Amino acid sequence: MKPVKPTRPLQLLDIAATRQRETATAATLPPHTLMQRAGLSVARLGLAVAPHARTVWLACGPGNNGGDGLEAAMHLRQWGCHPVVTWMGRDDDAPEDARASWQRARDAGVRFLDQPPDDLGEQDLCIDALLGIGATRPPDGQMAQWIATMNASVAGVLAVDVPSGLSADTGQPINGASTGEPLSMPLNGQPVVVARHTLTLLAAKPGLFTARGRDYAGVVWIDDLGADELVGQACACVNPQPPEARRLHASHKGSYGDVAVIGGEGIGLRGLGMTGAALLAARAALYGGAGRVMVSLLDDAECPTDFVRPELMFRRIDALDLQAITVVCGCGGGEAVRAVLSLLLSRSPRLVLDADGLNAIAADSSLRQLLRQRATRGMATVLTPHPLEAARLLHCTSAEVMADRLRAANALAIELQAVVVLKGSGSIIAAPAKTPMVNLTGNALLAAPGTGDVLAGWIGARMAAGEDAWEAASRSVYHHGSVADHWPAAQTLTAGMLAERAFF
Repeated sequence: MKPVKPTRPLQLLDIAATRQRETATAATLPPHTLMQRAGLSVARLGLAVAPHARTVWLACGPGNNGGDGLEAAMHLRQWGCHPVVTWMGRDDDAPEDARASWQRARDAGVRFLDQPPDDLGEQDLCIDALLGIGATRPPDGQMAQWIATMNASVAGVLAVDVPSGLSADTGQPINGASTGEPLSMPLNGQPVVVARHTLTLLAAKPGLFTARGRDYAGVVWIDDLGADELVGQACACVNPQPPEARRLHASHKGSYGDVAVIGGEGIGLRGLGMTGAALLAARAALYGGAGRVMVSLLDDAECPTDFVRPELMFRRIDALDLQAITVVCGCGGGEAVRAVLSLLLSRSPRLVLDADGLNAIAADSSLRQLLRQRATRGMATVLTPHPLEAARLLHCTSAEVMADRLRAANALAIELQAVVVLKGSGSIIAAPAKTPMVNLTGNALLAAPGTGDVLAGWIGARMAAGEDAWEAASRSVYHHGSVADHWPAAQTLTAGMLAERAFF
């Protein structure tokens, strides 16, 4: 059992693949073995995270997830702890394994209650063993009441496998839409356990690491229970920590390529000046190690020199050798970006499209077709949409994108034949014919203007230095989040500060 902090790609299995692994593993073991292993693992972690608990409340559902909790209660009682159990099952119709664990808990002297204890303190522990990965409808009735009690308690919460009420596949409430309501509140009337720790069993599940899952799951631990890792096809992997960047002594600025940032619509008819986005992306590319960085501002924007970073070189688009450079386009480009996209899509061998560049693609079928054709011509493209931009590209709503972020990212990558970074909590990196990556780094400090422009600039710098689009995107996304993770929580992280924390 270990917390999930991978340095290599960790496989994520959806519900179907996890069931396949569970069935295959159980077939090689004596009856009840998997539940015994699961219960022991839950009890050990419970004792580790709440070593001074006076009371451990185990809320157990009627199925095998509840059986894991009952098995854990038996161990805790044998170790001298004081577990109390509320069980929604009945011994006459419970699954065979759960019934066996219920009997073991009773034989060990575990105390059973009809209602949750009302005297839990901060040192105590609630163990959520109500619903497993097989839940198909939101909790209601007594189960919903117990979840509300658990969320309102001052005691810590440990969820078994997944927080009850959360989809293991999508990271959203079961049958629920994404909302911005507080975590402790039911989402659309659907309660979800807010855990401080989650022990996921047999395999890591994607819903724990993307969308709302990261907020509900807390610290995620994994115990494979001795299962065969070769059984069950991964639907995604965790984006691993990249190796430390290293530059050779015998190198020069030409060794790391040229980046041109094209965007920054000036103060035109709409009265909106957006040159800052382009300058942020350009500075990020510069800090990210690009040999040279050029800036082409669109519309009537005029900024001959960046007095903060005079190393940036300003060029008209017609003065750029588009076939020899990496282009980052769309950052603050406004409507003006449409006029240049056809040229960029046709000529730039390495292209990062963000913000208004993506909106232009979404609104113009001819540009969309040019984008798809790039892959057949050996041209590399990275798209960096947030959920609303992804929704425009997919001709759906942002709620539909958030309802299944993995599916949305895969659909975009296949449709547009590009590497896609779907930004957000648990950013997804997807590409045609590749297993998508879910990124674990990052936090709400990145919810600030311009941080996406910085990411686009960093990706462009890596592509200019010779990394392929997939590698450049996955490494930049990891580092982008890692900076926020290591930033003092009490300090604001602006996009300009973020850009300066590049990997070289």
